[in-house]
Amino acid sequence: MKIARIETFLVPPRWLFCRVETDDGVVGWGEPVVEGRAEVVRAAVDVLAEYLVGQDPLRIQDHWQVLTKGGFYRGGPVLSSAVAGLDQALWDIAGQTYGAPVHALLGGPVRDRVRVYAWVGGDEPAELTEQIAAQVEAGFTAVKMNAAGAVSPVPTAAETEAVVARVAAAREALGPDRDVAVDFHGRLTAAGARRVLARLGPLHPLFVEEPVVPEQSHLLPGLVAGTDVPVATGERLYGRAEFLPVLAAGVAVAQPDLSHAGGISEVHRIASLAETYGAQLAPHCPLGPIALAASLQIAFATPNFLIQEQSRGIHYNKDADLLSYVVDPEPFRFVAGHAPRGDAPGLGITVDEAAVRAADRSGHAWRNPVWRHADGSFAEW
Repeated sequence: MKIARIETFLVPPRWLFCRVETDDGVVGWGEPVVEGRAEVVRAAVDVLAEYLVGQDPLRIQDHWQVLTKGGFYRGGPVLSSAVAGLDQALWDIAGQTYGAPVHALLGGPVRDRVRVYAWVGGDEPAELTEQIAAQVEAGFTAVKMNAAGAVSPVPTAAETEAVVARVAAAREALGPDRDVAVDFHGRLTAAGARRVLARLGPLHPLFVEEPVVPEQSHLLPGLVAGTDVPVATGERLYGRAEFLPVLAAGVAVAQPDLSHAGGISEVHRIASLAETYGAQLAPHCPLGPIALAASLQIAFATPNFLIQEQSRGIHYNKDADLLSYVVDPEPFRFVAGHAPRGDAPGLGITVDEAAVRAADRSGHAWRNPVWRHADGSFAEW
């Protein structure tokens, strides 16, 4: 069996899919994308496809080595995301070839269901109580929210109080038996994050995410040591080497993205590395159905898994949603806030190829917003 063709599809709202077909008709799907730079990743996939076409698709680990290292210059979100989507597709092909779900190929399941959470509040968190009530009604036991919108790097007293009030409102709406995670999105300095974290401990968040931007990960040891709130990070880290220092810093939760951090192959290794530091895995996934399907396969096979992000109803999905490009929504039927384990081969989903090809004809040019502070200077989004 050889890889015969690789195609990419730019589909709304902001996703990129890839389709890998073998010469005997087996098709695997992946989701290689950097949100806001999908066209650039598409070009990277085209370059990597020059190597893959004609190769045996089942040599996944060998292909991963060549794709990540064979060009001499390594790393970065574009290359790592291109590799990630192709890696997902190769695992999908392997599962179909062997007649087994990917989690079986990774050593077998360690759980029967995967806990998932829902987003509330959007980029500028508002109307939290109503949105949380709706998610609780839908059966979710955990939600995630942004701490704030555009905020001063060292928040004022009013900004600090607003963050605390929002998290307190979420805690009240959820009660003591459900969880709220709080995403800082790297919008604060270490000093600002320390100020806010000091106030959030009594509200018992599941974790706080990206208290500082990833290029300031060397500041995490002080933040972790200074709070009893679990610290999470990793959506903008792309491999084991980048996760090593943040895990050594004592972060409680690692958040690699299956569409950014080298795919199933690398995230499986990141999970094992995290386990040696006593850290839990909570894969980042505000993306489409293929990325989520890959994330769930990892979750079923990972002992130190905590919780899974998913994008149903997320504020980014205006032109399409999680179920827009799959034939059967059953793999994403969440029961009591959990995704039950399925045994379908590969990634466990059937992509609606006709819908994908139709969407690609119009494509998209999604870009993240650029924020500015009141004085006109750049603000972290």
